[in-house]
Amino acid sequence: MHNTPDQSYLDAIEEVRRASGAEGTRAFWALMREEAAVKCLEEPILGSYFHATVLNHKSFDAALSFRLASKLENPMLPTMLIRDVISEALEDDPEILRAAALDVIASFTRDPACLDLSTPFLFFKGFHALQAHRIAHWLWSHKRRSLAQLFQNQISASLGVDIHPAARVGSGLMLDHATGIVVGETAVIEDDVSILHSVTLGGTGKQGGDRHPKIRRGVLLAAGCKVIGNIEVGAGAKVGAGSVVLEDVPPGATVAGVPAKIVGRSDGLPAHEMDQRLN
Repeated sequence: MHNTPDQSYLDAIEEVRRASGAEGTRAFWALMREEAAVKCLEEPILGSYFHATVLNHKSFDAALSFRLASKLENPMLPTMLIRDVISEALEDDPEILRAAALDVIASFTRDPACLDLSTPFLFFKGFHALQAHRIAHWLWSHKRRSLAQLFQNQISASLGVDIHPAARVGSGLMLDHATGIVVGETAVIEDDVSILHSVTLGGTGKQGGDRHPKIRRGVLLAAGCKVIGNIEVGAGAKVGAGSVVLEDVPPGATVAGVPAKIVGRSDGLPAHEMDQRLN
């Protein structure tokens, strides 16, 4: 891990990982509020921004609904209505909130450009896109598909990330830089996966049914790689930058090339290590 967090960070992180629903986010949110207060003093010109996004909110779910609504606002759909939809989803499924906290932690522990917990929440569009997708997926699962597709469109237009609302994603994910990420309708991304910019999880053509990749736990998808078809990238595998994957990748394998071939083995969870080298 690149950072040297103090014990309060470690305690909050462990509490979030152990707890379910919103229980594990209280200490986590308290830390984020403390960070925002410090940033407000360091950069007074952004005082109103830090208050609007963090300091005016007593809970993580309230702040998250406000933050996402500002990203999804549309001339035809007022921000307050969007916020009501987001709050409804968070209340119905507390695991959405816990997944968001784990995604923050994933960025903090894996990204050398992320120096604290509040930075992804405030500034990382990959985090914003991922949380907005969770709401769109909730809508899709509750047969509110037109609104889910509107959310998808807004995420794509404003954040440059296109994830179909039906795609299933785990927690502890990091979309690093995020620009140009495309994830198809029947794709599955399990927990603890890291995905860099310009990655595509695509189908093979016009056929319907289950036609998109399944990305298992701990996988690293390096910049610009394309994984095509109903294939599986096994747990702990690594896909090299710019590769085109057309066949199953065994667990723990490192693949690279066009088309991708096995070039080595990966120990542990490459998603946590964030080492894009192939050796």
